[in-house]
Amino acid sequence: MDVAIVKYNAGNIYSVVHALKRLGIEPILTDDAELLAKADRVLFPGQGEASNAMAYIKEHALDKVIKDLRQPVLGICIGQQLMCQHSEEGNTDCLGIFPLEVKRFSPKVHEDKVPQMGWNSIYNLSTPLFQGINEHEYIYNVHSFYVPFHEDFTIATCDYILPYSAALHKDNFYATQFHPEKSGSVGERILKNFLNL
Repeated sequence: MDVAIVKYNAGNIYSVVHALKRLGIEPILTDDAELLAKADRVLFPGQGEASNAMAYIKEHALDKVIKDLRQPVLGICIGQQLMCQHSEEGNTDCLGIFPLEVKRFSPKVHEDKVPQMGWNSIYNLSTPLFQGINEHEYIYNVHSFYVPFHEDFTIATCDYILPYSAALHKDNFYATQFHPEKSGSVGERILKNFLNL
């Protein structure tokens, strides 16, 4: 199976590379439109700042490439946020795959720390991406921005300050706000499920 990872100016991509290697996959890291289009699976992971990431993506014409992909695609962390319509981070227009707005967490009490960092549980799981995953399993998060819950697109929910979309799905596009590559055996199962879609 040919698995491609979108190469753009985002950090933390190599943890996804290593997670796939543990599953016996040697992914290619590329910003080449042809290689992305012909891959069996595409991952769009990363950590970073939305406006800088989108500037790079547009400069390299990756915005059209990503939106035109027809195979299963998995966005991770900022990958999920960039697949949405708009982000409050840098007042950034994003790819618009999901017609959703990315919001910044607003602490309600002193104990609410932003960013959310660490383990939290997910629930209301649906689609084959979460096959074999129990409700309220723990996953690893690092983020200051979130996608609100949406009944048409949310396929997993997480609570931090408020309920939000831990994962999204539309057509061949899947996305997780959390990091499956850092989420132990649960995350490994989610990555396997994605490869088996």
